[in-house]
Amino acid sequence: MPFPIRTADVMSSPARTTSAETTAADAAAECHEEDIGSLVVVDGGEIVGIVTSDDFVGLLGTDPDARSRPVEAFMSAPVVTIAADAPIGDVVEQMRAADVARLVVVEDGDPVGVVTSDDVLRHVPQVFHRSQFESPPDERRYRVTSETAYEDADWDAECVCRTEDAVTVGDRVTFSKTLSESDVRSFASVSGDTNRLHLDSDYAAETRFGRRIVHGTLVSGLISAALARLPGLTIYLSQDLSFLAPVEIGERVTAVCEVVENFDHNKYQLTTDVVDADGETVIEGQAAVLVDETPVEEAIAVEALA
Repeated sequence: MPFPIRTADVMSSPARTTSAETTAADAAAECHEEDIGSLVVVDGGEIVGIVTSDDFVGLLGTDPDARSRPVEAFMSAPVVTIAADAPIGDVVEQMRAADVARLVVVEDGDPVGVVTSDDVLRHVPQVFHRSQFESPPDERRYRVTSETAYEDADWDAECVCRTEDAVTVGDRVTFSKTLSESDVRSFASVSGDTNRLHLDSDYAAETRFGRRIVHGTLVSGLISAALARLPGLTIYLSQDLSFLAPVEIGERVTAVCEVVENFDHNKYQLTTDVVDADGETVIEGQAAVLVDETPVEEAIAVEALA
């Protein structure tokens, strides 16, 4: 399943280049005039380094002859590159592996742009944010079923908790549903999102996806359905999402929500993901919720796990 957000979608382009012999003064002047934070250093048609605003600052603080120094004397090398059509997830992995904050984007061996950690954070914040959460030990001991207004034969839901009667860190709830043609048509009508990508096969065939796909917001709606199965009355406070891959019409997907932090006063932080039938993550997110007591007594079934 193709990743809809590629490196080329978030990079700064074109890549500004300079030669290894360019002086620091000239390179700094170009960065200032172009309002950019880096220059890719090219020598003999090969990418040999990158010089950034941080490099200029470091040079000025240590070298009395900084202005006349060639960039090859203080550039960062070797350069970490990535293909323009690489998925954003690969950008993050390479940045972490190399401990760098920017990559030179290449196409057919030529520099076509620069992608920074700020670019990723601006477009797909969850890719970085999720690294702050650590999964608690798996000590869930009870399967809790809360009463809802109604259920459907196609739906599967499960809430597995660490205690019998209260939400706590480590609780996990899932909700599965097949997203049908009828669902897509109904959502388009109810929401007003009649984007042809979701409704017109000929039009969708010419897009990057090559076929019609389910509305991203419809897919993310399964997260709300999962949260409704937590014990108590769950009220959304905030939700952040990154859409990582498209969902096919007729595909069965599952929302997986796990409580990762207790803010006190019945407020909780959760990871909120949606995975496809193969277990691949199509939406990654985090939410803050408030869990009130229900206004009326509701039926709650509790089953101890073996």
